[in-house]
Amino acid sequence: MPDITLTTLHGLKARGEKIAMLTCYDATFAQAASSAGVEMLLVGDTLGMILHGHDSTLPVQVEDVAYHTECVRRGNVGAFIVADLPFMSYATVEQALQNAGRLMKAGAHMVKLEGDRWLAESVKRLTQNGVPVCAHLGLTPQSVNVLGGFKVQGRDPVRARQLIEDAITLEEAGAAMLLVECMPSPLAEQLSQAVRIPVIGIGAGAGTDGQVLVLHDMLGLSLTGHTPKFVRNFLAGQDSIQSALQSYVAAVKSSEFPGAEHGYAM
Repeated sequence: MPDITLTTLHGLKARGEKIAMLTCYDATFAQAASSAGVEMLLVGDTLGMILHGHDSTLPVQVEDVAYHTECVRRGNVGAFIVADLPFMSYATVEQALQNAGRLMKAGAHMVKLEGDRWLAESVKRLTQNGVPVCAHLGLTPQSVNVLGGFKVQGRDPVRARQLIEDAITLEEAGAAMLLVECMPSPLAEQLSQAVRIPVIGIGAGAGTDGQVLVLHDMLGLSLTGHTPKFVRNFLAGQDSIQSALQSYVAAVKSSEFPGAEHGYAM
């Protein structure tokens, strides 16, 4: 697979070809996933729960994400690497610039921040300084205590309209990509059509420009035994992890995944 760039990803959206993305935290899985055709690898702060055993993403530090980004970079075969800025690491523009620089130097091609229009100035300054930004809308796990738990976002018309306006504002500020989590499928599709940049969904239906899952979830692995509604076990029925990764890519590309059963209604 040739190296995936932002130009590649924007071209995929323009052609209507779905984008396959997975979380990744180490060199071995980076090599396996990118070799299977996964176009984007997300070094997510989910590592705090998946790898470190915490009950949320909040304890994760910039140093943790930087370390795992370096690991992913070493195993990566051409995929586009996105790294999360963890909780309270971008409360100010200056913090965002400093910590994003650390992740880019570790090997990220883009950083991801959780939040809505209040991020606009940080997005603008990061972009001006050569750091591509993915903004994360909808259910934002770093704000779980403010949201009152892991709840679907945007089910009422006022909040739905606000999320679309937030997406447009962030695109205008310079965001090169959006990730939308746990929102009604019709809203996510409408939001994807309202912006020119790629929109990656998780628990947001098939109408987005691409899909992302937590790697361990799509392999049927869980510390808690709880499987979110939007997850499918791609290892079931396969004879290897590599086959499961290839099956995931094929299902995303064909729009076979996610199905209606993986989404949420308004």
